[in-house]
Amino acid sequence: MAKSRQSFPPQDYSSSAPTAGRSRDGEGPGRWNEYLGQFIAPPTTSKTTARTVGGSEGVNSSSALSHKGLNILWVHQLTQVAEGLMAKIYRLNQILDYPDSAGHVFSDAFWKASVFPNHPKICILLSKKFPEHYSKLQLERVDKVALDAMNDGAEVLLQSLEPWIQLLLDLMAFREQALRLILDLSSTVITLLPHQNALILHAFMDLFCAFVRVNLFSDKMPRKMILQTYNLLYGMLHGDRDCDFYHRLVQYIDSYDQPLKGLHEDLNFVSPRIGEVLEAVGPTILLSTDTRKLRNEGFLSPFHPRYPDILTNSAHPMRAQDLANVTSYREWVLFGYLVCPDELLRVTSNDIASVVLKENLVLSVYRDEYILLHEDYQSYVLPRILESKKMAKSGRTKQKETDLEYSIAKQVEKMISEVHEHALLSCDSIHHERRILLKQEIGRMVLFFTDQPSLLAPNIQMVFSALALAQYEIIWHFQHVGVASARSKSTRIVAVEIDPSDPTIGFLLDGMDRLCCLVRKYIAAIRGYALSYLSSSAGRIRFLLGTPGMVALDLDTTLKGLFQKIVQHLENIPKLQGENISAITCDLSELRKDWLSILMIVTSARSSITIRHLEKATVSTGKEGLLSEGNAAYNWSRCVDELESQLSKHGSLKKLYFYHQHLTTVFRNTMFGPEGRPQHCCAWLGVASSFPDCASTIVPEEVTKIGRDAVMYVESLIESIMGGMEGLINILDSEGGFGSLEMQLLPEQAANLVNLTSRTSLPSAKSPKGITGFHFPGYESFPENSASVNMLEAAMQRLMNLCSVLNDMEPICVLNHVFVLREYMRECILGNFKRRLHAVLKNDSDLQRPSVMESLIRRHVSIVHLAEQHVSMDLTQGIREVLLNETFCGPVSSLHLFEKPAEQHTGSAVESACNWYVDNIVKDISGATVLFAPLQRCFKSMRPVGGYFAQSITNLRELQAFIRIFGSYGVDRLDRMMKEHTAALLNCIDTSLRANREILEAVAGSMHGCDRIERDANMRQIIDIETVIGFCIQAGQAVAFDCLLAEAAGSVLEEGAPLIHSLLAGIVNHLPEEMPEKKEMRRMRRVANSVSVVSDHDSEWVRSILEEVGGANDGSWSLLPYFFATFMTSNIWTTTAFNVDTGGFNNNIHCLARCICAVIAGSEFVRLERECQQRQSFSNGHHVNGTQDHPDMRSRLSAETSIKATMQLFVKFSAGIILDAWTESNRSQLVAKLIFLDQMCEISPYLARSSLEVHIPCTILRSIYNQYYTTNLSTTALALLISSPRHSPAVHASPAVRSRGDSTPQAPSSSSSTTVHEYSYFKPSSSSAASSAHNHSIQLDHQLYEAGGGGNTHHHKNSRRSGPLNYSSSSKNKYEGSTSGSTAPPGALPRRFAVSRSGPISYYK
Repeated sequence: MAKSRQSFPPQDYSSSAPTAGRSRDGEGPGRWNEYLGQFIAPPTTSKTTARTVGGSEGVNSSSALSHKGLNILWVHQLTQVAEGLMAKIYRLNQILDYPDSAGHVFSDAFWKASVFPNHPKICILLSKKFPEHYSKLQLERVDKVALDAMNDGAEVLLQSLEPWIQLLLDLMAFREQALRLILDLSSTVITLLPHQNALILHAFMDLFCAFVRVNLFSDKMPRKMILQTYNLLYGMLHGDRDCDFYHRLVQYIDSYDQPLKGLHEDLNFVSPRIGEVLEAVGPTILLSTDTRKLRNEGFLSPFHPRYPDILTNSAHPMRAQDLANVTSYREWVLFGYLVCPDELLRVTSNDIASVVLKENLVLSVYRDEYILLHEDYQSYVLPRILESKKMAKSGRTKQKETDLEYSIAKQVEKMISEVHEHALLSCDSIHHERRILLKQEIGRMVLFFTDQPSLLAPNIQMVFSALALAQYEIIWHFQHVGVASARSKSTRIVAVEIDPSDPTIGFLLDGMDRLCCLVRKYIAAIRGYALSYLSSSAGRIRFLLGTPGMVALDLDTTLKGLFQKIVQHLENIPKLQGENISAITCDLSELRKDWLSILMIVTSARSSITIRHLEKATVSTGKEGLLSEGNAAYNWSRCVDELESQLSKHGSLKKLYFYHQHLTTVFRNTMFGPEGRPQHCCAWLGVASSFPDCASTIVPEEVTKIGRDAVMYVESLIESIMGGMEGLINILDSEGGFGSLEMQLLPEQAANLVNLTSRTSLPSAKSPKGITGFHFPGYESFPENSASVNMLEAAMQRLMNLCSVLNDMEPICVLNHVFVLREYMRECILGNFKRRLHAVLKNDSDLQRPSVMESLIRRHVSIVHLAEQHVSMDLTQGIREVLLNETFCGPVSSLHLFEKPAEQHTGSAVESACNWYVDNIVKDISGATVLFAPLQRCFKSMRPVGGYFAQSITNLRELQAFIRIFGSYGVDRLDRMMKEHTAALLNCIDTSLRANREILEAVAGSMHGCDRIERDANMRQIIDIETVIGFCIQAGQAVAFDCLLAEAAGSVLEEGAPLIHSLLAGIVNHLPEEMPEKKEMRRMRRVANSVSVVSDHDSEWVRSILEEVGGANDGSWSLLPYFFATFMTSNIWTTTAFNVDTGGFNNNIHCLARCICAVIAGSEFVRLERECQQRQSFSNGHHVNGTQDHPDMRSRLSAETSIKATMQLFVKFSAGIILDAWTESNRSQLVAKLIFLDQMCEISPYLARSSLEVHIPCTILRSIYNQYYTTNLSTTALALLISSPRHSPAVHASPAVRSRGDSTPQAPSSSSSTTVHEYSYFKPSSSSAASSAHNHSIQLDHQLYEAGGGGNTHHHKNSRRSGPLNYSSSSKNKYEGSTSGSTAPPGALPRRFAVSRSGPISYYK
C-alpha cells in the first residue's frame, strides 16, 4: 500500500508538484524515490558519472553529455515509475472491489473499504457533477444527516483519502514529465529504426507504452470521486478553502475524462515518429505470423532446413534474433495505432494493423487488466479515419482520380469494421496453429542442443527468440480465456471459444522449461563463447576506428575517449586458457553504459557526428559497420553477466500468476488426457517459482498474498498430479486392468474351451454353456479385441514415465517453501496402498475372503514394485511400514514384554477383520447357525454370513491367507479377542460353580454312594444349567477356532520360516517338566502353542486364560467333573443329531466336549501349579531344602495324571447318568450322548478310549457307527434319533444333514430310517450293569467287531477324527491307569500316555 500521508504533508503538495520554473534535471529523481527504490541514484552521482563518461577533457561538452546521459537514464526510471503507479492503482481497485467509475456502480464492499465516507448519495453526486464545485451542489438538500456526519469526522476521513490523492498528484506529475521526455526524445533522436538504433528505440517505445498504459489504467479508478470528496473534506476543515492543487487536478482529470481522446491530443506531435517505428517493425511482425515461412526457412532451427549439413543458421540470423522482440512489436502496434490513429493512413500500416488485430481481442493494460481492443478501435480510431476519409474525398480533383489517401482511408475503414468478426472466428485457430509450430520447433531444438550442446552458445539468441514466442502464445491463451466481446454490428455478447483442454499448452511449458534448463546447465559454455566473441570484437572495433573514413571524421575528444574506453573494456576481458569459466567474474556494465553514451551522442540531432556519418565511414570496408559491431558487443556482453536476467525476460511466465485458476483448470484437463504427458508436470509446477516476482515493492502486502497463492497453486497441482498417479495405479489394479490378466478357468471350463475351439469356425457352432465371460484362446491377438491390452500398456507406460519424472524433478522453491516431489510421490503411493488395503477388507456386503484379499493386495504391491523400479526410493520398506501400522495393535503377548503407548492409534485394519471373525463366527451374532465341522476342519453355516458361507471363509486356506496378510500381530490380536470372550464365558462357569456348590457336593456324594434317587433329586436343583451349557458351547467354539488359527499359523510359519518352525517343534519336546514353570518356559510353551506344535493346544490355551484372569482359584472347581456330568440331563439332547459328513452334531454340542476337555485339563494345571507355588513359598519361609521334600509337585506328569483321573471320573458318572436314564420308552437321547462321550475320548489326549469301554460296551458304539456310515453310502446323512419299532410304535423324527458341502439339517425321509437292532436288548440299571453287559456284548459280536475294525489313516497331526476306533492292541497305547482320583507314588508314575489317532471307519464292504 502507498505510504501514509505523513511522508507527503499537505503544505508540501504545491512544492512537490512540478512547476514551470523547475529544471528538468531537478524534477525527476527526487520525487520518485518511493517508486524507484534502489534503482535511482542521487542527482550528483548521475552528473558525476556523466562527467566521468566524458572524461576530463572538454568540460563544456561534458555538460551537454551529462544532459543526454541523464535523459536515457531517466527514460528507464520513468518506465519503472509507471509500473509503481499502476501497482498502486491495481491495489486501490482491489480494495474498492473493482468499481465501475464510468457507470457510477459501486458495491457494498466499496463503501465498507474505509476509503470513502460511507455516504453514497453525496459521494456519487460529487462524482457525477464533476467538475462542478461542491459549493454549487446544495449538498445539504441531498443528505443533510450524511453531510453533518462527514463534517464531524472530516479529519479522519481526510486522512483515509490522503494516500490516494497523493496518487493522483503522482499521476499528474508523471504525465507531465513523461510527455516532456517523449517529445524531447522524439525531436532529438535522428533515427529510431530497429536495425540501427535498437537500444534507444526500445527504451523510447517502452516509455511510450508505459505512458499509454498508465493513462488508460487510471481511468479505472474513481478519480473524480477521490478529488471531489477530498476537496469537500478539506473545505470543511479549512473554512471552505480549496486545496492548493485542486484546480490543476481538475484540469488533468477533465482532460483525461476519456483517456484515449486525451492521449490523441497529448501524443499528436510524436505521431509521425511512432508511425515510422511501426512501419520499421512491420516485417518482423508479418514474419512471426507466417508459420509456413518460419517452418520452411528454419528461422527457429539451429540448422538450415534445406541444407542440414549447415549446422548454424546463417541465412538470416538478424531476423531470427529480432523475433525475440516480436511481443514488444505487437504491443507497439496495438498501442501506437490506438493513440496515433493517423498513422494508419500510411501505405503499409493497414496490413500490419490488420494482422495484429485479427489475432487479438483484448489489449493488456496491467497484469490481468485489459481493454476490449476492437471496441476501442471502433469508438476512437474509426471516427478519426472517417474524418480523414472525408477530408481526402473533399480534396479530390474533378476528374475523380483515385486519391491515394482516400483509398487507404477506405481500406482502413473496411479493415477496422470487419476485423473484429474475423478475430472472433479465427483468433484461437491462428494461435493454435502457431502453438503447434512452436511445439515442434522447440521439441527439435531441445533434442538438437541436448545432442550437440557445443552449438547452444552460438545460437543463444535464437533460443531467446523461441522462448519469447512461446511465452507470448501461452500468456495470450490465458488472457483470452473467458473473454466476452460484443459483435461489431450487434450488441450480443459473444464468448471466445478457447479450448481449456488444449494439450499444446503443456508441450510449450515443457519445451520452455527444458530449454531454460539447458541454458542454465551450459551457462559456463555460453559465457565462455560470449567472452571469446567480445575479445575478438576488440580487434575489429580498433580496426574500424583506424580506417581512413573514421580518421577523416575528426571525432571530438569526448566521442574519441568513449570509443577508446570501449576498446579498453573489450581488451581487458580475461582470456580463457583452460581455466574454470564459472570461476571468472566479469562485470561489463561500464562497457554497456559507455556504449549507450556513444549512441545518445551519435543519434542526437544536435551532435556534429551522427550515426549516418559512422555508418558511411565504416561500412565501405566490406565488413560490419562500427555501430553493428558495437550493438553486437552490447548484446553479447549481456550473455556474460546478465544471462539470467535475459533468460527471465524471455522465459519467465510470472504473469501467469494472475491466471493461476485457469492454469489449474487447463492442467487438470490436459495432464492426464489422451495427449497429456507426465513429464510436463515439471514445467507446470516450475511456473510457480516465478510468481513472487510479480509482487511490487510499492505494495508490501502483495509479497505475502502472491506467495501464499503460489504455494496454494503448487499444492493444488501436486494434489492433481498425485490424484492422477493414484488413478493410474487404480486403473492397473482394477478388474479391467491386471485383474483381467489373472482370470483363471476351472479345469472343466478349460477342457470345454479346448475341445470346442476347433468348432468355433463353423457357422453352426454354439458357444459352450457355463463359460460365459471367458474368451477362446488367441482372443487377444485380434486387433479389434486388443483395446484393453493397449489401455493397460498405455496406463503402465504413463505411470512409469510419471514416476521417473517426479523422481528426477528438482525441488520446487516458492519463497521459503520447498516442495520435493519425490516425497509427495512416496506419500501418495503409500497412502493409496493404505486406502486400498482398507478397501479390500470389505466387499459390497461384508468382510472380503482373506484369499481374495491377499490376491488383491499382492496385485497392488506388484504395481508398486513396478513403479519402484523407476524411482530411487525404497517403496517396499514403506509398504511394510503401512502393513505394520495397520496390523500392529499391541505387542505379541507371548513374545513382547513392552506395552503399547496409549497415544498410538494403529491396527485399524486387523481390528476390523478380527472383530468380524469374533462377532460372526465365534459369537454368531447374525444367527446364521455357525457350526464347527471337525472333519472339514472349518466352520459351516446354514445361511451366508455376510456375503459368504462360513465354510468358505474359515477353512485353513483362508486362515493362512489371513495370517500372511496380518502376520503374527493379526494372529495375536484375534487370539486375544477370543481369549477375552472365552474368559468371560469361563467366568460364567465359575459363577455357576459357586452358586451351585452345595448342590454339587450333594450330587457328588450321591454319585459316589450310588444313590440314584438322591442324585436325580439333587441334579434337578441345579440352576441355569441350560444357560451354562450354551456358554460352554460358545467357549468350545472359540477353542476350536483358535485351534484352527494356530494350525494355520504353524503352516504359514513352516512354509515361510521352516527353520524357526522346526526349532520350536524341537524345543517343545525338551522343555522342563517341572512345576511351577519358569516364566521363560511358559512363554516358550505359549509361543509353541500359538503355532500348533504342542500336543494339547486346547488345554494350554485355556490354561493361559485362567492364569491371566486368575481363574480356578476356588475349591468349587474341584466339583467340575460332577457339574459337567449333570449336563447329561439337559433338554438340549432332545434336538441333538449326529452328522456323518461333518463329524459333529447339528447343534454344535461337540464343541461342548471340546470345552469340557480343555477346561478340566486347564483348570487342573492351574490348580496344581498354584499349589506348587504355595508349597515353595512355605518352604522358603521355613526350610532351606524344603523344595526337595516334595519332588512330585515339580513334575508335569503329576498334573497329567490328575487330569486323567478327573476325566475318567467325568466319563464314569456321565455314563451312569446316561444309562440310568435310558428306558424302553425313552431312548431318543441315548445315541447322541454315547457318540458325545466317544468324541470326548477322541478329543482329549488324557482320556483313553478304554476308560469309556469300561462303562459303555464297544459293540454299541460300533453298531451306532455302522448304521450311520452304512446309510451314508446313499449320500444321505441321517440322524439316528428314532426308537426301536419292536418296542415303540412312534417313530421319533430327528434332524439330519445335507449332502457333503452343506450341513443344513433336514428331516430324514422314511426310506433312510434305520432300526437299531444291536443294542435293543441292553437295559442297564447301574454302572456295574454296564460292565457286565460290556463283557457279554464283546463275546456276542466279536466277528462283527473284527470286520469293522479298519480305520482311516489320514489324520491331522494334533487332532483325531470322530467315529469308532480300532480297538486292537496296535492302537491302544494309552495309559491304563486307575479310574480313581488318587495319585500314585512318584517312583511308580507311568510314562505319559500316547494319544489315539484313529478316525472314522467305513462300516461297509
